[in-house]
Amino acid sequence: MKRNAFIVILLSIAIIGFAQQARKDFKADRSLSASNYLAYPGPLQKKLTPAPSGYEPFYLSHYGRHGSRWLIGDSDYNKPVVLLEKADSLGKLTPKGKDVLAKLRIMRDAAMGRDGELTQRGALQHKQIAERMLKNFPQIFAGKTNVDAKSTVVIRCILSMENALQEMTKMNPQLNITHDASYHDMYYMNYDDTLLFKKRMPTSAMVPYTEFCKNHEHPERVMRLLFNDDDYWKNHLNANKLYEVLFKQASNVQSTELRNSMSLYDLFTDDEIYDLWLINNAWWYINYGACPLNGGNQPYSQRNLLRKIISDADSCIALPHPGVTLRYGHDTMVMPLTCLMDLDEMGMQVSDLEQLAYKGWNNYRIFPMACNIQFVFYHKKGSKDILVKVLRNENEATLPIKTDIAPYYHWKDVRQFYLDKINKFTE
Repeated sequence: MKRNAFIVILLSIAIIGFAQQARKDFKADRSLSASNYLAYPGPLQKKLTPAPSGYEPFYLSHYGRHGSRWLIGDSDYNKPVVLLEKADSLGKLTPKGKDVLAKLRIMRDAAMGRDGELTQRGALQHKQIAERMLKNFPQIFAGKTNVDAKSTVVIRCILSMENALQEMTKMNPQLNITHDASYHDMYYMNYDDTLLFKKRMPTSAMVPYTEFCKNHEHPERVMRLLFNDDDYWKNHLNANKLYEVLFKQASNVQSTELRNSMSLYDLFTDDEIYDLWLINNAWWYINYGACPLNGGNQPYSQRNLLRKIISDADSCIALPHPGVTLRYGHDTMVMPLTCLMDLDEMGMQVSDLEQLAYKGWNNYRIFPMACNIQFVFYHKKGSKDILVKVLRNENEATLPIKTDIAPYYHWKDVRQFYLDKINKFTE
């Protein structure tokens, strides 16, 4: 009995630790609360685990999100300016409201005509990721290695790819590079799974999510910080929408050069930042994670991508010097692919949204700007046993597959496990 009680206590401590991790992270760095607007932080793991004796890397397969970008949709920049300008003309803004309006104008003007475009920071992120690839796996990129790169047809993805390739060429001018961005490849690079997407928010998911939002969205204090008339903000604008877009603006400043001169995070308390993140975290989990509230199947939207990664690997590892396969796309591919593969247990199923953060499902660790998944393959002279290691945002990931050499896995086991998984799925 004492042993069982001790185990329960340990589990309780672990769960509380997961829940507090996000709070601790945001306390140390508020920018982490930005969810998918988080600028790529780089690898947390400073040194990779050496390969088993005799094994060397010989092929790398990758899917990555574009780098930091401007917000998508001019309304996110323009609408809050219009709302605050109208309030200002009526004498309804506080001094803090006027200060925020001035910042929003600067941000709107800087973003003019740059809807969703790659920022300077986004370009640098991909140069740095490419540099680390070559430094971490010089055997793969040696000599006249073939590098096959593909992007979705979206310009920020194309430019992310080109910045990475420029850095690779600078480091090894002998690389034989092919690059393309075509609708021909969109069936796996950015698959629009209409049937599956229609099942994202059934009543069984919408009702608990709406209730969850009510419990965690409290714009009143910020509205009173901006407006000097409660009647005005309560009856003449949607306080929740303004609150949300201001947090979105605050989150995305870090992706631009404006981060060096301004911030909107001072609008929010630590509790408000945590609550706003909780709402975003739950939304992403329902729409792209293995959430049981809608059937838990949304990660299967990336079955074409996973199948393509496997088939490309099968073809490439048969070559004497296969090289590198690079793919540049979006967060809405990286997140569900991470969950489909259950990397680091991110394919977990949690029915109670209030428990999601307690279980350790934290979106900012999954899909910051420039997030990526790298499959690194290893072989050994005289052996047919191919090993693979998966890097998630350049950190060694665990797979839901037995292995005697973690973080390395036998490719035959990985291949079979994931083919069996996606083959069982039917729409």
